[in-house]
Amino acid sequence: MRTSTIVERAAGEFATDIRNGLTKPGQKELPSKYLYDTLGSKLFEVIAELPEYGVTRADERLIRGHAREIVERIEGDVILCELGSGSGAKTRWILEALSRRRHTYYFPIEISSAALAVCRRELSDIDSVGIVGLEREYLDGLLEVAARRREGQRILVLFLGSTIGNFSHPADVSFLRNVRLMLQPGDALLLGTDLEKSIPQLLQAYDDPLGVTAAFNLNLLARINRELDADFALDQFRHLARFNSDTGSVEMHLQSKVPQRVNIHAADLSVAFECGETIWTENSHKYSHEEIARLAELGGFQCEAQWIDHKWPFAESLFVVV
Repeated sequence: MRTSTIVERAAGEFATDIRNGLTKPGQKELPSKYLYDTLGSKLFEVIAELPEYGVTRADERLIRGHAREIVERIEGDVILCELGSGSGAKTRWILEALSRRRHTYYFPIEISSAALAVCRRELSDIDSVGIVGLEREYLDGLLEVAARRREGQRILVLFLGSTIGNFSHPADVSFLRNVRLMLQPGDALLLGTDLEKSIPQLLQAYDDPLGVTAAFNLNLLARINRELDADFALDQFRHLARFNSDTGSVEMHLQSKVPQRVNIHAADLSVAFECGETIWTENSHKYSHEEIARLAELGGFQCEAQWIDHKWPFAESLFVVV
């Protein structure tokens, strides 16, 4: 397929998703995956280093400390597949542990071509590892990896950083069931989940004093302006983080400061905003230990092992297919 055709298809899907989200009855919303264009991905890398945001460091501590134990639980020839790899920095320890056993293929799956390029560059120095980047949606990429497996190979899927928390319930269970359908007995999923903690601590993590998270959120509107010929006035929107006690989730919104109308020409859309009205851009659910066990069961897995970081409450859980 020609590159121009792929670009046109992606632009058409982007326009459709934006139109559907901003015309949704009640709460306007936009898919969080569109936060991660080239600039958005770089801003998130900065967020991950902020002292207020402990998710990435907790994720990294657990993987670095338990990588060998994790891979020892998966027998045989293992293909490593990561959903939403980003730079792949946290995956290094898993790859190094696997490559000590035999040559390993690593399939990072990302919708950001820039992130895939960084991933290849960051991990290319590891011996006995072949990197095959897939610029795909999560499930499309996993389906391709499953189709490439040879007889006897196991697949270890990484879904780190508590990205599962971006799915509202029961969409998180539905997603895990779809992952399970592509796997076979002996395969496994390493799932990162951010755990419950105090509301003030959570809100500071998603609304940092430096305003990096605000810039990350507002960049979504700038992206729509750039790619879909829209006229969002960024200074007429503010970043808003709030905790939804009914769902146990932090929500990120973009709130209109004034009554206004925005035109998005490539989506053939003109949309009105009232003063104070918001666009919901991201959900980040915080799990209890009981919820993680239920996720495994409802998703069709068995939770074989779990590692907890207590400095920033976070869990890595190994879900296996039996």
